[in-house]
Amino acid sequence: MNDKEKQETAAVTTSPYASDALAEGAVDAVVIGGGAAGLNGALILARSRRSVVVIDSGSPRNAPAEAVHGLLALDGTPPSELLRRGREQVRQYGGHVIHGQVVSAEPAAPSADGDLRFTVTLADGRHLTARRILVATGVKDVLPEVPGLAQHWGHSVVHCPYCHGWEVRDEPIGILATGPASVGPALLFRQLTEDLTYFTNETDLDEDTRTRFAARGIRVIDTPVTEVVSDEDGALAGVLLADGQVVARRVLGVVPRMQARTKGLEGLNLPVQDLPTGRTFASGTDGTTEVPGVWVAGNVTDPAAQVGASAAAGALAGIDINKKLAVADTDAALQPHLHW
Repeated sequence: MNDKEKQETAAVTTSPYASDALAEGAVDAVVIGGGAAGLNGALILARSRRSVVVIDSGSPRNAPAEAVHGLLALDGTPPSELLRRGREQVRQYGGHVIHGQVVSAEPAAPSADGDLRFTVTLADGRHLTARRILVATGVKDVLPEVPGLAQHWGHSVVHCPYCHGWEVRDEPIGILATGPASVGPALLFRQLTEDLTYFTNETDLDEDTRTRFAARGIRVIDTPVTEVVSDEDGALAGVLLADGQVVARRVLGVVPRMQARTKGLEGLNLPVQDLPTGRTFASGTDGTTEVPGVWVAGNVTDPAAQVGASAAAGALAGIDINKKLAVADTDAALQPHLHW
């Protein structure tokens, strides 16, 4: 086993928090992903007296960030604290939260009354049987391969003006373009600073957009960026261009390529959708999918959703799952009365 494999194994087996015992028998719902969407979906279900198990790998997308912003009454809360409170509240109503990595999730033989069943398998070999599944695994941010960029991710390298904008206001900000999707954020970051530079970084920028940028005082640099430079204290200091020039910047805005976390979910055959910023699972109203019995919520289907929107999506999915389970329960109760 190489070093990378050892680290991945340790991440799966080492729990950052107390993990509940695995439930026995079929549970009403398994929630795959313990972020805002997954925990809020689980909360709705647990408060409806549904047996629910959350499987959480312990690797939230916003872990590098110091605080969650734009969330009413909880603005400034560290992501880890928000999730800790969420897990406690799910448990308060009888839900279970298990630290683990899902390696497979697939349909199983239906119950005797014809209700849906799924089998969820964890990396340690344990299994769960679920009547319904909510996928809330989120996305992985794939940054441009520019040396020095990743080490500042979530601090001086940011992706969202609403999540981080106030904290970087009035700083010299640079936008490191990754494609057409970088133009919109540039206009939004311009609201936060008068010193904004757009690095096209070998991506196309049409003349109309250049004219609009010029009207707002946004400087455009077409020379490719070769490195992100730090100062003596390790803080972001600027970017090094291919011609040797260093452009001083304290903050970089980057639109990463966002990839839905799909590992272990292949057996569900969920439909995907290609968006300008990445590939995610496709969903309908309330997180429904084309696969009966499976819902999706949060960034795994809507990569632009902030914490509040992801939590709301999880709640809507939880409500719909509970409705469908109530119908299934009624159908099962009715069956004995249909036989003479």
